[in-house]
Amino acid sequence: MPLDLDARKPLKLCVLKFGSSVLQKPDDYARAAHEIYRHTRNGEKVVAVVSALEGETDSLFAVGGDVGEGCSDALLARLVRCGELKSAALMGLALQRSGVPSAVLDPHEMDLQAEGEALDANLTGLDADRVLAHFESADVIVAPGFFGEGVEGPVTLGRGGTDLTAVEFSHWLGADRVRLIKDVDGVYTDDPAKNPEAVRLDQLDYDEAAKVSRGLVQEKAIFRAKQNNVVIEVAALGSPFATRIAAVEKQAGPVETPKRLRVAVLGHGAVGAGVCSHLLAHPGRFELGPVLVRDPDQHAANAPELRFTSDPAEALEGNPDIVVEAMGGTDIARSLSQTVLREGHHLVSANKAVVALDLERLHDLARQHGRELKYSAAVGGGVPVLELIDLLGAQGSILSVEGVMNGTCNFIFGQMQKGVRLAEAVSEAQRLGFAEADPSTDLDGLDAADKLSIIIRHAFGVTLAPDQIACESLNDLSAQRIKAVQEQGLVFKQVARCEVTADGRVEARVDIEALPPEHPFAGLVNEGNGFLIRMPQRTVSVQGKGAGRWPTAEAVFADIMDIQRAYLSGDLHASPLQETPLSRIPRMSSGQVA
Repeated sequence: MPLDLDARKPLKLCVLKFGSSVLQKPDDYARAAHEIYRHTRNGEKVVAVVSALEGETDSLFAVGGDVGEGCSDALLARLVRCGELKSAALMGLALQRSGVPSAVLDPHEMDLQAEGEALDANLTGLDADRVLAHFESADVIVAPGFFGEGVEGPVTLGRGGTDLTAVEFSHWLGADRVRLIKDVDGVYTDDPAKNPEAVRLDQLDYDEAAKVSRGLVQEKAIFRAKQNNVVIEVAALGSPFATRIAAVEKQAGPVETPKRLRVAVLGHGAVGAGVCSHLLAHPGRFELGPVLVRDPDQHAANAPELRFTSDPAEALEGNPDIVVEAMGGTDIARSLSQTVLREGHHLVSANKAVVALDLERLHDLARQHGRELKYSAAVGGGVPVLELIDLLGAQGSILSVEGVMNGTCNFIFGQMQKGVRLAEAVSEAQRLGFAEADPSTDLDGLDAADKLSIIIRHAFGVTLAPDQIACESLNDLSAQRIKAVQEQGLVFKQVARCEVTADGRVEARVDIEALPPEHPFAGLVNEGNGFLIRMPQRTVSVQGKGAGRWPTAEAVFADIMDIQRAYLSGDLHASPLQETPLSRIPRMSSGQVA
């Protein structure tokens, strides 16, 4: 991760606050995880400050009053903080499922200090170095809001206290902004639910915000933001718009015009099923058509809430806005991908084989027909390596990219490290679903070559077909070599590498390498993927879950949401973070500067 090693501050840091207006039930943590992933894949490290689920704090106050009638405020504070502790753990679980590297920290683990009345205290400080150190291995830190550690135990911060926590974190950690996620898309001149003439504001100053946002943003939080010149943004989940509270002139802005997009999903395997689940969880944003599968009856028995078809024409009827290709393979998927763009649909693909073979053709079709082509999940699963390469490439020259890109091989090598023989490790990978019945594409390096071909196009702007990339197969490993590596305490990894030579050529290959335990790739386990991107002055690393239903579906859904936000903003080519000029600050990742 490119850190300022003196200050230990990431180059780009955002504090996101999720209140009880958006955390109303356990399913909402997945929606919050989408929002967090959106920020991390666009180059930000995130501190996510969470409130308790809606109604939970009131419930804890009520039960505390019943059980301990006339009890001290100090004991009530100790009780009601439990809602935030539970919420932070649930957010951490949602992020873990999505494959986002994260750490959940309680106030005492951050030395988050407070003073004042037990039920209406103020925060006074935290150990910033201790907090920021976690960004060396995580992209997100999750923290409970609403309370801190007083001299005599936990104290709470009063109603809306999570807003105050988020603002103070932004100040003490040197964040670029704090974004308060609410159930409205910004601050209005009046309550839009009561006054249809209310105007949404793009920006306003702190004093005006304290007047018009009463009940929306805690007044203490606005006061502290003004004292420390902290920029506050107020926005809804997934919104392209935000109201900016800062030392600025008041300015009105546009209101979201909801557009429910029609989505066709091709394929209902692990990834396709995960994408369908995300789409069904957002009925106000998306309408899901019949899902294309080989055997509709079989899938209908397992997912009765969906409609299935084996007819591509039926899956694409109704003129869908977005088509998601999650079938895999290169037969029908290859022709359908081109047809989709040619007929004027946006295409989101998780199919690295098709993207690698036809990347230039698909880009040409997208340009010709004014459509979006997105394929973040095709490389790295939920690891946003293509976005990282694009962001770094805009800052300077990329010299090389190398990575562990295949979860199947990574699992097999992990088994071998435990003393399991290669053939048995392959069988275990097949049993657990990491490997196909015919694992040759993974073992022979062809899957990694597909991904490397796509990376080369993004890193160097040239086309190198997968069949032009030399690959070493796991099947070529001799027993003697395996034994020698184990005796030396080294770790086998399948490493795909591309680099620019001194004469300007791009060379690429997939090798089986024996790495020392301290190498950044050595600790990757199971479906873990990791990448090193070398530039003239630094090396940036990123890692996470490179396969699996939920991490890969998270990347696909992020592509879908990018398109949906572009519709809302009126610009299909808009950046998902156009509401802030900070989106041009350099990208961070979850490794260290070499």
